[in-house]
Amino acid sequence: MTPEDWTAVGLSLRVALVATAVAAGPSIALGWALARRQGWWTGVVELAVLLPLVLPPVVTGYVLLLVLPRGITFTWVASVAASAVVGVPLFVQLARVGFEAVSPSVVEAARVDGASRWDVARRVVVPLAAPALAAGATLHFARALGEFGATLVVAGNLPGRTQTLPLALYSRLQQIGGEAASIRLAVAAVVLAAVSLGASRLLAGRWARRIAP
Repeated sequence: MTPEDWTAVGLSLRVALVATAVAAGPSIALGWALARRQGWWTGVVELAVLLPLVLPPVVTGYVLLLVLPRGITFTWVASVAASAVVGVPLFVQLARVGFEAVSPSVVEAARVDGASRWDVARRVVVPLAAPALAAGATLHFARALGEFGATLVVAGNLPGRTQTLPLALYSRLQQIGGEAASIRLAVAAVVLAAVSLGASRLLAGRWARRIAP
């Protein structure tokens, strides 16, 4: 691995971590809202949440290019925005499932004991759903690591600045004699993705065992 390759790997890890941290609050809030409230508006919100999952990534990147301030586009912050948005559907769905699995009787018992809504959420619901939330965060991180299309549109492919691991691999594939570098980057991408997915499955398994009767 060349220094440029390690720079791309490091930037990918930094972007994925920051993107997951940025997406955590909105994803958990949306998961809670979709799990606890029903109405016509929930279908609209769910559709909006799932759109980045089914839209071509280039379209998502173009929308971000239109709405983000010009000072942010074509910087690593734009890479964070793209990675955060494309992973939100996965995070929200796992958060929703985690919150839906919390028994309403447990929530009601806490309310009867005098706990406020905030205390119930903080001390009862979130701890019970924590493994599912952690699995959602880890899956979001894995998705952010592999983000390509939206990032290319809104952040570009600038070595040392916005060139993440997938973009670096794409660049090496376009170069004559870049096969060896492409293989190294591909192996690094597979290893990082496998570790992330393995961690997500482990956390999801812990959550499943916790809620099993």
